[in-house]
Amino acid sequence: MTVEALSAAGAGADAVASAPASGARQVWRRLRTQRAALAGAAVIVLLVLVAAGAPLLAALEGQDTTSYHAGLVDSASGGVPLGSFGGVSGAHWLGVEPGTGRDLFARLVYGSRISLVVALGATVLQVILGVVLGLAAGLGNRFADSVLSRVTDIFVTMPALVFAIALLAVVPDGFPRPVLLMLVLGLLAWGGIAKIVRAQVLTLKSLDYVAASRLGGSSPWRTARRELLPALVAPVLTYAAILLPSNIVSEAGLSFLGIGVTPPTPSWGQMLSSASTWYQADSAYVLLPAALLFFTVLAFTVFADGVRTALDPRVASRLRVGTGRGSSDDGFDAAADKGSAA
Repeated sequence: MTVEALSAAGAGADAVASAPASGARQVWRRLRTQRAALAGAAVIVLLVLVAAGAPLLAALEGQDTTSYHAGLVDSASGGVPLGSFGGVSGAHWLGVEPGTGRDLFARLVYGSRISLVVALGATVLQVILGVVLGLAAGLGNRFADSVLSRVTDIFVTMPALVFAIALLAVVPDGFPRPVLLMLVLGLLAWGGIAKIVRAQVLTLKSLDYVAASRLGGSSPWRTARRELLPALVAPVLTYAAILLPSNIVSEAGLSFLGIGVTPPTPSWGQMLSSASTWYQADSAYVLLPAALLFFTVLAFTVFADGVRTALDPRVASRLRVGTGRGSSDDGFDAAADKGSAA
């Protein structure tokens, strides 16, 4: 996992004690004042709707992802689509794929499913492993903490993409590639969130309410479930929002290298790999999947930054003071800060 992602999640982790106390309503009030984050959320919702409705959208166009249309490409020039803008027409809204004549719109909307499903599945697996192992390290004895911390350090520092390439290259082709991508990305990139959870657990263990729970006879896992996990929502949610775009890029990169999702299943990374030989003859074939990938990652990144700011009152307060803007929430946050300082 990158150092930049760890640094970006750190600010959200600093507010672990204050975020749960502020409540979901207070977090929403902070989030809705950030227009960039709301725009990113709107793009994400639209992308999810497109992925969920891919069969309906393809049916409305009257096309599918596998049908070849040899009459729509110029075989004399190597398979360049006939017509302008890559063969755009009423029957093919975004044109056709060079060489094969497969409908580009249908492949793009179905490709969004692969990107989202793989990224979401990998992120969920990373969060589960990171939270469980981070809690085990933070609540365990010195020996368990030392062993788990060293294992976590190995996973944080090792080149996950290189190991993913090696693992994907040796797995039989019959294994479902989307599931394999989820497992590989999830099992190799959980170290960052485990380190964040461990650090916060070590801090929370010294607080009075956690110490009272442990002295009252609660088991470590009962204490974790009732006292620690609610306080870990802010940093975990922030880091998960950062992991999602990272996993989207990783899936696209692996498919671009030819070891991710295999044809005929469409994927944005796979389409970019095929388009690398057609960028001069049919630029739309390159630009469309590249633009979708860019705006998807940008939307998730901007939304993750907005979530981090909303969950951290100190970051939100600094932004308001810096811009000279005020609202009814400012007095509430200032009073809360003074009360906590007292």
